[in-house]
Amino acid sequence: MQASIASLLAAEEVSEAKDLYPAASELIVGLLAFFVLLFFTWKWVLPRFRQVLDERGRSIQGQMERAEESRKEADELQAKYREQIGDARSEANRIIEEARSTAEQLRKDLQSKAEEQAQATVARAQDEIRAERDRVFEELRGQVGAIAVQVAERVVGEALDKKAHERLIEESIDELSSTKANGNGGSGGA
Repeated sequence: MQASIASLLAAEEVSEAKDLYPAASELIVGLLAFFVLLFFTWKWVLPRFRQVLDERGRSIQGQMERAEESRKEADELQAKYREQIGDARSEANRIIEEARSTAEQLRKDLQSKAEEQAQATVARAQDEIRAERDRVFEELRGQVGAIAVQVAERVVGEALDKKAHERLIEESIDELSSTKANGNGGSGGA
């Protein structure tokens, strides 16, 4: 069996160069088929292929342009929002500052009103004290005058007329006032 395989292999060995190259008719038919295929490819396939590529390129270009426009719009919106946020912050700061100044002014107004009311209350109290002092002084003046008349009537032994009575009252009060003033001035300075 080995001998038969070896003989078959030896018979198949090519010794001539013509067996290596195709025949001329095959070359012509192959070349003619190649050029026909090349012509159809060049005439119909390549234009369609270019058209598809051009459409795809335009589609991609359009998408890129739309994406760029969207990006620009987003940037513009972002800048606008940032500006609005900045405006809102400055407006908020202005309102806060205005509220602070209003509160400070209100505090000052309330404080000045309170001081005015306190001064008015003190002035009223002083006026009331003066009025009460004057009233008491007048009352005392009347009582001192009556006592002085009684003392004078006892000392003199007779009743005084109205004019003399008033003159004595005034003199007594003036003496008491001057004595009191001298006594207060001397004790206040010491």
